[in-house]
Amino acid sequence: MKKIIAFLLSPISMLYGMGVSIHQSLYYSGFFKSVKFSIPIINIGNLSVGGTGKSPHIEYILKMIHDYLEVGVISRGYRRKSSGYILLDPSKTVEDVGDEPIQMARKFPNEHFAVSESRSLGIPKLLSQFPNIQVILMDDGFQHLEVKAGLNILLTEYNNPFFKDFLLPSGRLREWRFGSRRAQIIIVTKCPAEPSEAEEHVWRKNLGIKNNQQLFFSTLEYHTAFNVFDPNEKFHLSPTMHVTLISAVAQSSYLVNYIEDKVATVLDINYEDHHFFSKDEVLSLIEKHKAKNSTNKIILTTEKDATRLALFKHIFEEHNIKLYAIPISVLFYKKEAFEHEIKTYLLDFKV
Repeated sequence: MKKIIAFLLSPISMLYGMGVSIHQSLYYSGFFKSVKFSIPIINIGNLSVGGTGKSPHIEYILKMIHDYLEVGVISRGYRRKSSGYILLDPSKTVEDVGDEPIQMARKFPNEHFAVSESRSLGIPKLLSQFPNIQVILMDDGFQHLEVKAGLNILLTEYNNPFFKDFLLPSGRLREWRFGSRRAQIIIVTKCPAEPSEAEEHVWRKNLGIKNNQQLFFSTLEYHTAFNVFDPNEKFHLSPTMHVTLISAVAQSSYLVNYIEDKVATVLDINYEDHHFFSKDEVLSLIEKHKAKNSTNKIILTTEKDATRLALFKHIFEEHNIKLYAIPISVLFYKKEAFEHEIKTYLLDFKV
C-alpha cells in the first residue's frame, strides 16, 4: 500500500494524469535519460495520428541538404510486416520497411534509409554501416524521447490544429498539447493561402508560440502524374477526363478537391491510412474502373499508395490497365526564413 501511495504522489504519476504516457513521464521526470549523438539530429513529427504531411516536409529538407551533406533517415516503418532494424536496399519491399521509407528512398537513392522501432538502437546501427553520415533526419520521432534531437520540428494541420484536438480515443492526439513546447520550429501545414499578419498573430496565440520557437506556414503543391510502372511516362489531367482515385492516406480530401477542379468526374475510393490492399480488392477496383462508360479515363493514386499497389503489377498488366501516381511537394510561404533556420542549426552544431 505504501508503494501505491508513493507512486500516486510521484511526479511520474502526476505527469501521467496530465495526459503524458508512462514512457514519456519517465523521461520528463529524469528517471530515464535521452541518448545524445555527436552529429546533428533533426526530428520531424507531430502530436496527432497522421495527416500533417511529414513525408513531403522530410523530402523538402532532404532536397535542400543532400547535395552538401551525407544524410541518414531513420523511420519506424509504420505498418510494415517486419520488426527490428532494417537497412533499405533495392531488394526491400513495402512489406519489409513500410510505404513512406520506400517512397522517399526511391527519390533519393544516394542517401541512407533505415527503419527501426527504437531510434536509439537504430541510429547507432545506421552510423556503424555508414560512418560518413553527417546528419540524421528522424521521421515521426517526436514522441520517441530516448533520442535527444538537436532540432525538433513539429507539424500541425491547418484544418485540424492540435489546440482544437483531444487525446485518443476521443481525439487524434498521441500526447497532450503541451508537448509542443519541445519543438524549436512549428509548421502549420496544408494552408489554403498565405496568412496575413493578423492571422499569423492569432495562430501564434492559439499555438502558444514561445520566444524560443519559430512559426512557419506551408502548403502542398501537386505535380504531373506519372506511370507507376514506367515513371518516364507523364500524364496531364484534362476537363474531359474521368478519374478513378484510389487512396489510403489520412485527410485525402485535399487531393480529391484538387483533382475535381481539373477533370470531368472523380470516383473516390478511400481506405484507412497505410492500408495494404488484397488481390480481391485490386481486382474489384479494376472492375469499377472498367465499368466507367468512357474511353478517356485513368486510375490515379498517391505516391505513397503506389508503393503498396505496385505489389500487384502483374494484375494491372494482365488487365492492360495503367496505374498513375500524382506527386506532391511542400511550398513554404517564407522559404528563405525556414531554410535559414535549418542551415543555422547545421552550421552552429556543436557536440
